[in-house]
Amino acid sequence: MKIALAGNPNSGKTTLFNKLTGSNQYVGNWPGVTVEKKEGLYTKDKSIIIQDLPGIYSLSPYSPEEVISRNYLVVDRPDLIINIVDASNIERNLYLTTQLTEIGLPMVIALNMMDTVTKNGDIIDIEGLKKTFNVPIVSLSALRNDGIENLMDEALKVVDTKQNVYNVVYPTTVENCLERIINLSNLKESSRYYAVKLFEGDLKAAMKLHLDPKVLKEINDISKEVEEAIGDDGETIISTHRYDTITSIMNAYITQVDRTKTSITDKIDSFVTNKWLGIPIFAFIMWLVYYVSIGSIGTIGTDWMNEVLFGDIIPNALTTFFTNIALAPWLQSLIVDGVVAGVGAVLGFLPQMIVLFFCLAILEDSGYMSRIAFIMDRIFGRFGLSGKNFIPLLIATGCSVPAIMASRTIESERERKISIITTSFMPCGAKLPIIALIAGSLFNGSALIALLAYLMGIFAVIISALILNKFSGFAEDSSTFVMELPEYHAPLISNIFKSTFDRSKSFVYKAGTVIFVSAVILWFLQNFNTSFQMVQDVNNSVLAILGNAIAWIFTPLGFGNWESAVAVITGLIAKENVVQTFGQIYGFTQISDNGTEFWQTLANVYTPMSGMAFLIFNLLCAPCFAAMGSIKREMGSAKWTMIAIGYQTMFAYIIAFMVFQIWTFIEVGGNVLGLVIALIILVIMIYLMLRKPARKVAQ
Repeated sequence: MKIALAGNPNSGKTTLFNKLTGSNQYVGNWPGVTVEKKEGLYTKDKSIIIQDLPGIYSLSPYSPEEVISRNYLVVDRPDLIINIVDASNIERNLYLTTQLTEIGLPMVIALNMMDTVTKNGDIIDIEGLKKTFNVPIVSLSALRNDGIENLMDEALKVVDTKQNVYNVVYPTTVENCLERIINLSNLKESSRYYAVKLFEGDLKAAMKLHLDPKVLKEINDISKEVEEAIGDDGETIISTHRYDTITSIMNAYITQVDRTKTSITDKIDSFVTNKWLGIPIFAFIMWLVYYVSIGSIGTIGTDWMNEVLFGDIIPNALTTFFTNIALAPWLQSLIVDGVVAGVGAVLGFLPQMIVLFFCLAILEDSGYMSRIAFIMDRIFGRFGLSGKNFIPLLIATGCSVPAIMASRTIESERERKISIITTSFMPCGAKLPIIALIAGSLFNGSALIALLAYLMGIFAVIISALILNKFSGFAEDSSTFVMELPEYHAPLISNIFKSTFDRSKSFVYKAGTVIFVSAVILWFLQNFNTSFQMVQDVNNSVLAILGNAIAWIFTPLGFGNWESAVAVITGLIAKENVVQTFGQIYGFTQISDNGTEFWQTLANVYTPMSGMAFLIFNLLCAPCFAAMGSIKREMGSAKWTMIAIGYQTMFAYIIAFMVFQIWTFIEVGGNVLGLVIALIILVIMIYLMLRKPARKVAQ
């Protein structure tokens, strides 16, 4: 049995889905498309599949989510629809309900967030609504786990029953037209729904029915007759009468208190979404998040894992055990110096990442993340983008792979391409160890480095948008930004821990797979020469030879040594490899608070200028292999994939070059040629940002 959860964004669908399925969830993609598909087994009956459809406002095909949800409900036809309605915004939510009733599937309406309704002093006549829609209506609060069992009891009662649900009654001429369309099309399933869509002139619906061209022409002719008689187009006629019906329902069964009093959400938004205060508040919050995760609480756990667990307990225990069993020295070195040192160098940062993910989960669940997209829309709109482009950037703070996939929800092809190309500029969780490494070894662990990395990602996106928008391959009108700002609420502990656990698990899984394999390969390259003989000096290894062959490329950036070159290359496999590579090359065993051991070694290799250039390049250059694969899937073109990767790498090189050359000249003087080249590049970039676009971009 398949039960579909359908409702508006922020109606509480995901919360209800999590409550119904618990840990019995799995995420994939809908067949043939790249929109996320969430399914799970009902905790009390594993034979029931719960499907969380993308949040939609209507069944009109204005976005990929609406197309997916509509096709699934109308074509694949689940056994039951649970329509989740945000009872605190019932008027807006009922528009989708009036469309769902026309599909002809068994349905239950779940009035969610009833606790908010009670708190607001509103009154909903549920019995009156039941009589109107002729379907079971259950009040609940998914957040408080209240009414969910009753909802499922009612849902299972109506499966396999014939519901004579209420449908919006249109003018007589329209009703007669719909009846003629049903007869002409020989519609059986979802007959009223398809008749309405054909009357509206919905081409996607018509294509699904594979109607004879003569029949389709006759339908268009009779629809036009009605449109001319009423004096409006079909879609407007239908939507107008839907809203009129909803208004009458509201007047009959809903009593709402006066909303002139400013709510707590409005009071908070007057500050956090303020034209002048919004950005500074956002910057402070993100600085605080990174300070807590990198500069204080997270560092305590990281220091213990690096110094005690992976620096003392595990290596000593393994060394003692291997010595007792007389394990071959080379194999002992592989395990202790290769696998444990490599994987441990990455896992050592897990406490910092857990704290970071925990803080971000709080911001997401409280409703603040939506405000960030709203705030950034004012900025992004000036560069031919919308606030929707900022949503993938928010997701990218966890991982670039789902962030790149999130770009698919952007309707504008131009904005979607730019989003795919620039999303990985944001410092994801895998880049956090690199940030912490540079901040700790060269900048006394300053949390400002993390904030700068975050802001640099945003500025890189903005600069890239200004440049790319001017080329013909990206010339297209901007899309309209529409986003609902949910009410603020106290974050749900279960949601926070689940989000933190899922993101942390993904990081650990990568460390146990990709990083493990990389550590083994690096150990072999580091300990053998071209004659396949073990070497004592790493400078004689295959790794050093490969690094020296490409090190010259990075000399203008200030880190032209083979160790850094190798770290950059291994970082393309997975960004966590950068720290792991340094750990193996420099014989890393622990990271101490006072900067000795590995951090001190790195401080002797880099200056603050070259270290910052190294950080910038690794943050902005082509992402890991997994993210590159996502770029290929989303672009659907090898050509555009190469353009994306090439642009990212070139952009990273240029920015790192300019920062190093200009900063070095200001700090210590010297290379005038490097300064001149950097300034010339800067002038060219400014020209590319300011020049006229290939086609005017609508704002």
